[in-house]
Amino acid sequence: MKKFCKYLESFFIILFFYSALYAQYPDIECKHFIDGYPAGAPATNDLIKREIYALSNNGTTKFADWVCYRLDKSEINGPSITERNWKADPLLKPSRTLEPPDYKDAYKIYKYDRGHQAPLANFKGTIYADETNYLSNITPQKATLNRGLWKKLEDKERALVMRYDSIYVMTGPLYETYMPELPAADEPHKVPSGYWKIIAIPLKTGLEVFGFIFDQYTPSTDLLKNHLVSINEIQNRAHLDFFWKLDDTKEKILEEKPNSKYNIYFSP
Repeated sequence: MKKFCKYLESFFIILFFYSALYAQYPDIECKHFIDGYPAGAPATNDLIKREIYALSNNGTTKFADWVCYRLDKSEINGPSITERNWKADPLLKPSRTLEPPDYKDAYKIYKYDRGHQAPLANFKGTIYADETNYLSNITPQKATLNRGLWKKLEDKERALVMRYDSIYVMTGPLYETYMPELPAADEPHKVPSGYWKIIAIPLKTGLEVFGFIFDQYTPSTDLLKNHLVSINEIQNRAHLDFFWKLDDTKEKILEEKPNSKYNIYFSP
């Protein structure tokens, strides 16, 4: 009987630690998350959930640590919307985000575009497309990247949706080297030195996941395939945890290596 009680005690200890590990992140329901949101952002961040995306705004950097969105055919098919009406995010305190005047002369001096994290072109079929122009969804992004490989990857997202009906995207900044601040900004902020993006394609056979990392100075002539990385690399460099709701074995397989099926899903 003592032996049984000892085994029972050990079982509950293991169960407790397993439950504690799984419960380390609050369970947040949102249609833009798949197998968990990107966990690990500062507790002081502002979580914003909108119809077309969700984000975690960092009041210190003044930019989102991550932006997530579920994209389907109904959202990308619609009248073309090209207007960029930049606005401060109405859900954030002025001290925690930037305003349109802060970007004055950013391109002239540093060749910074206002780079969307959730792209405007992805949501031209919705009445919410203009919400991608809130500055919480924007970062100062070098024009060669924003108009080059970043745009090319966004084009691939829409092509994937047309083939597979829907995808999930997670994206965010990296702060690994110094970048010049916006010349006209009147509040402290931190410009990203690079970006990561994860594209998840839910299929009947399982989840196909592709991770990418780009430096701010990525030339437009580079190949997308050269920026394919494992999810583990993104986790280590962005200090975030993805797909944490998955079974540990499935998560390990999904995250440990770059997806070798790149050519099947991303070739022209």
